[in-house]
Amino acid sequence: MGDMLIRGIPDALKTELEDAARQEGLSLSSRAIDLLRKGLLFEKEAAARPRESAWRVLRAIFEEEGAIEDEFAALMDVVEVERKKDSDRSVDFADSYDAR
Repeated sequence: MGDMLIRGIPDALKTELEDAARQEGLSLSSRAIDLLRKGLLFEKEAAARPRESAWRVLRAIFEEEGAIEDEFAALMDVVEVERKKDSDRSVDFADSYDAR
């Protein structure tokens, strides 16, 4: 097994990790390894899943509430107007770039 040194961990994060390890009766290293493994697995699973459109997600929420007809259509009209505003907006990256 290899070792890894992680520098620059914020104190609050380290304390939270230590507390979680203690509560589960694990060493700090064991808990950190467990979280790293879970994080990698989550990323792999997320990458393998097809992404759902916002339209489908919103529709599912409205279906759960039984408000799929007029309310959903009106909301999606608003969303579409806002989406078009964003897609037509130009972005000047030079303003946000700090060329030091």
